[in-house]
Amino acid sequence: MRELSAYIAAAPRRMLPADAVECGKHHLIDTLAAIVSGSRLVPGEMAIRYARQLGGVKESLVIGTRLMTSCVNAALANGMMAHADETDDSHPRAQAHPGCGVVPAALAMAERENASGLALLRAVVLGYDIGTRVAMALGSWALRAKGHSTHSFGPLFGAAAAAGALARLEAAQVRYLLSYTAQQASGIETWARDKEHVEKGFNFGGMPARNGVTAATMVQAGFSGVDDVFAGEKNFLSIFAAKLDARALTRRLGKDYEVTQTTIKRWSVGSPIQAALDSLSALIAEHGIKAADVEKLTVTVNKIGSVTVNNRSIPDINIQHLLSVMLLDGTVTFASSHDEARMHDARIAALKKKIELHGREDFEHPRQGMVEILMRDGRRLTHHTQAVKGTAKNPLTRAQVDAKCLDLTAPILGKARARKLIDSVWRIENVKNVRELRVLLKA
Repeated sequence: MRELSAYIAAAPRRMLPADAVECGKHHLIDTLAAIVSGSRLVPGEMAIRYARQLGGVKESLVIGTRLMTSCVNAALANGMMAHADETDDSHPRAQAHPGCGVVPAALAMAERENASGLALLRAVVLGYDIGTRVAMALGSWALRAKGHSTHSFGPLFGAAAAAGALARLEAAQVRYLLSYTAQQASGIETWARDKEHVEKGFNFGGMPARNGVTAATMVQAGFSGVDDVFAGEKNFLSIFAAKLDARALTRRLGKDYEVTQTTIKRWSVGSPIQAALDSLSALIAEHGIKAADVEKLTVTVNKIGSVTVNNRSIPDINIQHLLSVMLLDGTVTFASSHDEARMHDARIAALKKKIELHGREDFEHPRQGMVEILMRDGRRLTHHTQAVKGTAKNPLTRAQVDAKCLDLTAPILGKARARKLIDSVWRIENVKNVRELRVLLKA
């Protein structure tokens, strides 16, 4: 508790190594792009409408609108937009999407506090460190197997740490922050049955961001509380941990930066589909495969992921649909992965009948996928992706992140403003007040 609380309190003054700074920028702009694109999807539209109903003190911007509201309400709305679909980042070992909880919370608090761009970046990197470590301390895979939503727990503590740092809480106050955060920890795996991605957006992004900012602002307002929520009788870890590793909370803290281990998606689709699309894309590039050439396609991904993406009603989390789209188009874009009409395309329906999905236990660490194609001429082609593009072992370049984010933001902000927003984040340490970004994030 002492080490963790002191680390969070000191974050605003801590110099970051070059790789953490660069990765922090990648994930900041990637998440902002997810929020902008998500503002025009159903979960985002619902979040915006709800935020308008709430009103609130004009502290922070609801991105993609001109609506100003309280930092708590803005964190909720922007968090839901960040995970309005399958565009945002993910951390495999924590089994969480850190960005959709951490970035909305940090940005909302930074606006409230007139914080600099550098302070925002340091808070975001901190949020990734703390949120992922809490999830791993709880035994993320075992916790998820019990039905708890690791996608809620990790981002919640990350959001609280980021918001608490921007609120300039002292170490003793951070202890209260962690306790109020623990009291709000919740989320169950039923999100996997959400048909419109609305509750999923709340579970992954909106609720963690809102609750993290709530905890920070309460303590900032003078609330006292329990100062040892991770220790002592009936503590948070002992109650929730499915496979306890308490030392994970502080192990190599300040040396290993978890933002560098967080995946940015190459494809704007569900995480379990990434490796499958990588493999099919590689086979198409190598062999010039066309849809008419395929007799049968067998795809293998991790077992839990195979359930999540099996013939879902939403195009961007339906693995059979997206493999069919790639066979027909040669690639998958944000537009094609979100084209509801193509769910009823007769050509796609015919291709889906040729696709067989398998889940394997030993594909869980790390996330990987394999595509095997039986060609009509009798050839059998196989590609096994073990390091998905965008992961720590096979990261996207700055140019690739830039291109992805421009594709997501330009249709809503306009190309010129989207370009200026992205460039501003690449130079975020030069932004004196985060409120300067509002004019670029409004729509």
